[in-house]
Amino acid sequence: MRLEKKATVISTSVATLLVIMKMTVGILSGSIAVLASAIDSLLDLTVSLFNYFALHNSEKDPDDKFHHGRSKIEPLAAVIEGTIISLSALFILYEALIKIAHPREMEFMGVSIFVMLASILITSILVLFLNKVAKKTGNMVIKADALHYKTDIFSNGAVLLALGLVSLTGEDLIDSILGIGIGIYMIYSAIPIIKEGILMLLDAALCESDIKKITDVIESQKETTNYHHLQTRESGSHIFISVHIVFNVSISLYDAHLISDKLEAKLKQLFKEKKVHVLIHMDPYDDSQINESEDLYN
Repeated sequence: MRLEKKATVISTSVATLLVIMKMTVGILSGSIAVLASAIDSLLDLTVSLFNYFALHNSEKDPDDKFHHGRSKIEPLAAVIEGTIISLSALFILYEALIKIAHPREMEFMGVSIFVMLASILITSILVLFLNKVAKKTGNMVIKADALHYKTDIFSNGAVLLALGLVSLTGEDLIDSILGIGIGIYMIYSAIPIIKEGILMLLDAALCESDIKKITDVIESQKETTNYHHLQTRESGSHIFISVHIVFNVSISLYDAHLISDKLEAKLKQLFKEKKVHVLIHMDPYDDSQINESEDLYN
């Protein structure tokens, strides 16, 4: 089993444990903040299960129907995860406003505080593990999952603070105010996940710094005379690079292939944590103007 899939199994197990703990205490205590945290953990569980499905399918080899594989499932999963976070945040905001309009006293404060302390500890360990996996694999789904659970640490800490303040002051309004704050923060944290996933689904080019690294390697190839029509995109854990390389018209096809293979190897070394696919078009002369004209008509 791939490391990414193991990570989703572990995060699913942790989310299940947190749902049981928080949901029980949230219902018994009547705390909107704890209940909001329980709902968030329930969505974590759903997302982790979906992430496992996404990773399982994204790693399948290309076939007759999907010639380029299913790597787009990863950014699609990230968009769905970000959307689920936003929807859960809206529900939390709704519940907080309802409690402000119809106040109700909180109970089981001691148990609630203990559960939130345990949740912070368990989630912190999970985030450290997911960050390690995301850094090692460069997988976008795991990265989104790690960010999601990281926001849980802050929200759990805020819930714990609210419970402490309510216990000391007896003011239940603090619980609702904090619930609103958690909802807003969840929406704010979801925006980058959704944005990155959408850009990847739309085949956006790599960032300027990555493109600069690619052009530096291409320009350092002394056996070539020029290059043009450089195109890049990212799809999950895959990076695609396409470029036209101009050779001297007198070079043999064999030598041109050797140079292209060498250049391809260098480009793959730039992104060791990703699966890099390089397509090099070998041109005997600069046909950039012809390519540009074709692009205008397509």
